Amino acid sequence: MARLARSEVFSPDQVAVVHVMNRVVRRCFLLGTDAVTGKNYDHRKVWIERQLHRLAAWFGIDLLGFSILSNHFHLILRSRPDAVALWDDTEVARRWLMLCPLRKTEEGLAEEPNENELNSLRNDPLKLATIRSRLSDIAWWMRLLCQHIATRANLEDQELGKFWQSRYRSVRLLDDEAILACAAYVDLNPIRAGLAPTLEESQFTSVQRRIQSLEQESQVSPSPVQFDQVYSSDEASIVEPTTLPEPIISADTGCDPTRFLAPLTIDERHDPLGPDLAESGSRCSNKGFLSMPLDAYLELLDWTARQLVPGKHGLTPQDAPPIFDRLTIEPAAWCKLVSRFGKLFFQVAGHPQTVDSTRTRSGNHRFHLPKATRELLPLS
Repeated sequence: MARLARSEVFSPDQVAVVHVMNRVVRRCFLLGTDAVTGKNYDHRKVWIERQLHRLAAWFGIDLLGFSILSNHFHLILRSRPDAVALWDDTEVARRWLMLCPLRKTEEGLAEEPNENELNSLRNDPLKLATIRSRLSDIAWWMRLLCQHIATRANLEDQELGKFWQSRYRSVRLLDDEAILACAAYVDLNPIRAGLAPTLEESQFTSVQRRIQSLEQESQVSPSPVQFDQVYSSDEASIVEPTTLPEPIISADTGCDPTRFLAPLTIDERHDPLGPDLAESGSRCSNKGFLSMPLDAYLELLDWTARQLVPGKHGLTPQDAPPIFDRLTIEPAAWCKLVSRFGKLFFQVAGHPQTVDSTRTRSGNHRFHLPKATRELLPLS
């Protein structure tokens, strides 16, 4: 079947929640320990997370979740053209020039644009309209992220050519069930890959950052090690893997480790209406994305992680958490959905009823849903 253009599934001018994934070339472990060369590249995970901080601060896109593994990474992004629409021309120009700076500091960081640089965009309505669209375009987020990491890794390795295997994969999440299942799939990736035994030990994941935030609030954890204690700037020299801080939490002393992430919980009754722009400057908005509190989500993840072991896929023990009383998914089906999410959905993800009622943007065609997915989530 021919690959469907992403513009047929979602576009920058509409709010869309999308799961994206990209893998390094030839499935090598160029973000972890490479078995062939014996080299360790864990510091590149730090590069990626630092870039996520930067992109979340300037794009009109919410970062809902992430996990960075040894040869690929997962992100859950929500485009926010409604937020970008509230920014004036100066804000649009400034944000773009911070993402693609004309000048940098000696440390390699973007310098604040001056009036002439801002005017070069503000006085060109066509260029400004294009940039406004790009600021809520997930394709541009991925372009800047992957390009930066590939360039830096190739420079470090003194190599030429592709660093990423191909264009990134994307799946639009159509309903609450799909968003919840995908969030669990992303946050549990290190456990499923055998890289971590518990959620709090799952390095470079959004769930670890949220747990660290809870510990920070309760003042249980010690003072966190910061990025800037290891890297003076984004272009800092490489630190040997043995000296990497564990865990790496945030770029600024005393900051909330989740400040660049969208809040997890959405309360449709009490949360502010509209875009709810973030005033912190670290993320686009304060909108959550799951109708459950963080403790219930962590309980669900912990329970699911205990089932996702060899020989126990789909097992339904008696201690299933109360959240299943509210979910429309049976516990056994939930385990299969989370463990096989990447194989059950292609261009879009959701309950069969939702997928069947969705069409491509210009061709008005139906989306394909595998038979195994339909059997797992039967029509009500």
